[in-house]
Amino acid sequence: MFSSGNTIVKLRNRLGGLSRDAGWHLGLNQSFIKNARGARILVYHGICQDNHLQYNTLFVKLKAFESQLLLYKKYFNLVSLDDYYHRRVKDNRFNICLTFDDGYANNYKYILPLLEQYQVPATFFVTGIRDAGYDILWNDVLSMAYKHGPGKISFRKEAFIKRKNTGYISSLTGKRLDELLRFTEFDAKAEMIELLGSFKHKAQNDYWLQMTPEEIKLLSASKWVTIGNHSYYHNDLGKISAASVREDITRSKQLLEKITGKEIRALAFPYGSYSAEAVNEAKHAGYSQLLATKFLFPADVRDTTLRERLTINPFISNINQMHANISGNYK
Repeated sequence: MFSSGNTIVKLRNRLGGLSRDAGWHLGLNQSFIKNARGARILVYHGICQDNHLQYNTLFVKLKAFESQLLLYKKYFNLVSLDDYYHRRVKDNRFNICLTFDDGYANNYKYILPLLEQYQVPATFFVTGIRDAGYDILWNDVLSMAYKHGPGKISFRKEAFIKRKNTGYISSLTGKRLDELLRFTEFDAKAEMIELLGSFKHKAQNDYWLQMTPEEIKLLSASKWVTIGNHSYYHNDLGKISAASVREDITRSKQLLEKITGKEIRALAFPYGSYSAEAVNEAKHAGYSQLLATKFLFPADVRDTTLRERLTINPFISNINQMHANISGNYK
């Protein structure tokens, strides 16, 4: 019953999306976007030239992003993260704020020139992983290995089998390796990187390479860019101890301030995951802008530092993406 119902929902959404596309080109439903009011923070991740779904469902093609940017410029008011927080928005248009997570080098390579060309503000949330001695995030190592690695691996004396659409699965517990690592400190992830990290070289750099400190510095120098923190190791801050959170976000804040020469006040929680303790630690560390995806606790809606974001959907058309930007969902 669940599978059948889920299929029906997907079919209904697909038909609704096709209807919106057709209506837009016929000039029948453009008023929804033109008359929309309010504001939304959007979150992108990686940008690549093609094959954007080869390793995950978070990347967007460069041409698609530029097309979206042109539509945003035409129909929306684009604001910085500071403007969004201080409600410096227009009341006669829908306002959007662009953010980019994970600190990919492709952001510097592809996005910065477009921001400057079209004069669009954006915030980039980057990690301290380069300072830790790595040029790739731990979860991207698993993505590369899932695509190019062996069918079976042994990690910490436990066998993991590659399963279609799920990744490496423990033969003992049936749990996914990436989910198990989400609950660990970085030492376990470092072991995994040592085991599987070489498979990154089978993929183009655009899919995994992190920005260098020099690229972060040059990105920060743009008048259209704000740099925010995305943690030091890209750990799940909602699943590690408060002491580890404190050490991580303090260390990464100091690192980014040293690189950019600017105060870092914004923190985006990796995976959108946080705890009440993580929020308190972030506030004590000096962050006044905390970015999630969905609020996780009832009191969060009243917290003036916390904001929700909508993750871009690479499976839908630009017209349907604009509709989702306004509605706040993909129904």
